[in-house]
Amino acid sequence: MGTSEQQRLQEIRKGDTRALARAISYIENDIEDYGPLLAALPPSPVKIIGVTGPPGAGKSTLVDALIGHAVAAQEKVAVLCVDPSSSLYFGALLGDRIRMSDWYNHPGVFIRSLSTRGSLGGLNPRIIGITDLLKAAPFDSIIVETVGVGQNEIEIAGLADTTLVVLAPEAGDDIQSMKAGLLEIADIFVVNKSDRPGADLFVRQLRSMQSPAFRREGRNIPIVKTIASQKQGIGELARLIREDSARDLSARRYRVLAERAYLLIQQQKMKGISKQELVEKIEAAWKDGDFNLYRFVLTLSSQTS
Repeated sequence: MGTSEQQRLQEIRKGDTRALARAISYIENDIEDYGPLLAALPPSPVKIIGVTGPPGAGKSTLVDALIGHAVAAQEKVAVLCVDPSSSLYFGALLGDRIRMSDWYNHPGVFIRSLSTRGSLGGLNPRIIGITDLLKAAPFDSIIVETVGVGQNEIEIAGLADTTLVVLAPEAGDDIQSMKAGLLEIADIFVVNKSDRPGADLFVRQLRSMQSPAFRREGRNIPIVKTIASQKQGIGELARLIREDSARDLSARRYRVLAERAYLLIQQQKMKGISKQELVEKIEAAWKDGDFNLYRFVLTLSSQTS
């Protein structure tokens, strides 16, 4: 690692938010090779809390409440909000979350919006490097909120140490269809908006689903009721997150690291291949006639390997 990378790392470790924001932008936009900087990052005990769930469950409001709880405990927290992408420019459509506007100037809170850039897993393709960079900064925890696009958001299980699946009582009608997707990745179920009718019935439905396939390390997945807009149930949720982080989860840690390694290897293999370049190559191959997508991919793979 060169002198400039060492200086950047020192600035980030000291809590320089400008240096951190600049480094995140460089990683996100692949402006320069940040491999040496990321390879020099020391091990960190900081936990990543993933927040996912279907649209309308109140994920952003819940994250806002978790930020408030952390600040009250004099903890520093970083938040990554992954928003849907513009198909033209790949920027975040929603931008910084309005519901978290109270925290943007708080010295103990760092909030950054990222776009999915076409990723179907609800995350930004550079999210692993960005979260590891945040771990080097003086934060006590990192919260990653995913897009809220439905059942595709399972990549968060390969990133977060603790995954919160946030649901609203209205999800009861669709709970069976959700079993194969979001519900299988939960470390903690959060039934938000629990002041609405049907909340207790919905909690019982979740408990009745605790078959062996849904258990984690031989235990039932905890369920907590919250009303995030009124900050109710947040203390109990924070306690469950601490308990989940404190358990010996060596086997799960190795699986999470394997998922991260797989995604990083995948990105490395695809490095240097842009979508615009693919468009141009496909256009040329199409005009040659007898276009076959699979033959095209095989030919391209042999050229880049």
